[in-house]
Amino acid sequence: MQQQSVRELIEDFLAARATRKPSVHTLQAYRRDLGLIVGLLGPGEVTLGDLSPRSLRAAFARFAGERAPASVARAWSSWNAFFTFLVTEQVLPGNPMSAVDKPRLPAHSPKPLRGEDTPEELLSAVSRVDERQRDPWPERDVAVLALALCAGLRLSELLALRVGDVSGRPGERRVEVAGKGGRPRTVPIEPELDVLVERYLDSRRFRFGRAASKDPLLVDRRGAALQRGGLQYLVESCFRRAGVGDRVPRGAQLHALRHTFATRLAEDGANASEIMRLLGHASLTTSQGYIEVTAEQQRAAVRANRTNRALRGL
Repeated sequence: MQQQSVRELIEDFLAARATRKPSVHTLQAYRRDLGLIVGLLGPGEVTLGDLSPRSLRAAFARFAGERAPASVARAWSSWNAFFTFLVTEQVLPGNPMSAVDKPRLPAHSPKPLRGEDTPEELLSAVSRVDERQRDPWPERDVAVLALALCAGLRLSELLALRVGDVSGRPGERRVEVAGKGGRPRTVPIEPELDVLVERYLDSRRFRFGRAASKDPLLVDRRGAALQRGGLQYLVESCFRRAGVGDRVPRGAQLHALRHTFATRLAEDGANASEIMRLLGHASLTTSQGYIEVTAEQQRAAVRANRTNRALRGL
């Protein structure tokens, strides 16, 4: 058993994970993180017997040398899941990852768009036809932004949407989301967002003909399913066209739209449980972060009141 190929066992693990119907990006991340560490465990074929706590610590030390803590933590989690699978399958008697230190990550800090009216300015600017574009498609671009700003969808969730995922009777419309970690959720959509999605679908029918319910909801200018890089570029170009690039937190991009959705929910009185359900968080602690940030902003606003300074002299 000690001579079993680790790469073959990784394929068994990925096949088992695939039955949970995770996103394509989740499986790719597992494969990448597991494969990179295997490559650092030594030349040639790596076997089960090579996976000692000492060799794993050395491989992770080399892996961490040029990577951010978040990347190392994700790789650690991937290997922890892999070893948990091997223990469950009775391939190994125990999980050696307890002997490999996991980096501490900074506390979750929401990164919404800066500026009180930035979301409205962004949507207004992108809704207008930009003649500088080779093939402007404002209906599609606005629908993408609105689904992130008004439904809080992640990049991977937007890419996974099908035409039939937006459904329901008038006044009860909703979008069915394939969430992170295979957790599905339903997000209600208001009539205003529904109108924008229907306007996009009308423009899509005009360009490419009627779409089936199983077809990808978001497509590129050739009618093919929008891919990760294309969606990221689309959002970045929307920020540039609206002139709000300086109001986007560094490294956030599309995620800043989702954070804006959550932050505004908290500002308007939603509790952590409601935010958790709408955003598909696995932990209530993550949702609570938006409430705490909002409370800090309110306290800072009160602190800025000049009358407070006058009280010090009393």
